[in-house]
Amino acid sequence: MIRVLVDADACPVKDEVYRVAERHGASVAIVSNSHLRVPPLAWIERIVVSDGFDAADDWIAEAADARSVVVTADILLADRCIKSGASVIAPTGKLFTGASIGGAIATRAIMADLRAGGEQLGGPAPFTKADRSRFLQSLDAALVRLKRTA
Repeated sequence: MIRVLVDADACPVKDEVYRVAERHGASVAIVSNSHLRVPPLAWIERIVVSDGFDAADDWIAEAADARSVVVTADILLADRCIKSGASVIAPTGKLFTGASIGGAIATRAIMADLRAGGEQLGGPAPFTKADRSRFLQSLDAALVRLKRTA
């Protein structure tokens, strides 16, 4: 069965995941460090991991495989999941691939170095309706691809 694994602690598109996954008959795992409310449906599983550093990421990376779509904004987690054969989508709808992840990791490292040097860079851009729309399209396309390969 196709499974959507959600890095859920700060994920703004959980409701969208539920809608698209239900339409495609995919199961969903909501993975977090704290108890989050999820719909009481048999195909949605709530996974609460310890509050240890990267505990949710470790759980997702171990569960990810070629029949999984992972939803995360964490670039290092995306890299781990891509290496496991999973499809990875950011909440903004950006698809992480083997070809794009290296550049994303390099940019992350540069930004971390700049912040460490005292640069005031601001945070990520605000989440928009366009981001939500791109996410819905990307998740739908990823699930269609996985269903075709089944």
